[in-house]
Amino acid sequence: MDKLLFYQRYGVQEYYIYDPDDIELSGFVRNQDWLESIPEMNGWVSPLLEIRFQLTENTLEIYRSDGRKFLTSVELDKLREQECQEKELALAQAEQERQEKELALAQLEQERQRYQALLEQLHGRGIDFGSQ
Repeated sequence: MDKLLFYQRYGVQEYYIYDPDDIELSGFVRNQDWLESIPEMNGWVSPLLEIRFQLTENTLEIYRSDGRKFLTSVELDKLREQECQEKELALAQAEQERQEKELALAQLEQERQRYQALLEQLHGRGIDFGSQ
């Protein structure tokens, strides 16, 4: 309650308390000089932040004003891990493509050298394709 009195004294507009163990949410909103208790928090939309609080069976979910859910730290970690894996896969695919291009260029160079060798053999036998 000391925090509530402090926040009340110094003009805090909204104050929320969440207990994740019991999945309980309480809130207070400023009404002139006082922070008044919000009677029903489930579905409450903050007038200041424009976010909605939704209590589920297992947790508290918070939604943006556009309806998108704020991700939890666990969800953010999973998303980051997924993005890292996707980047690693893309890098591996790019490396494989680079190696395949190098191989194709090396094969092309071998074919060019064989072609040159054949032209030289033909030229050595008196057959010249360049003058025709």
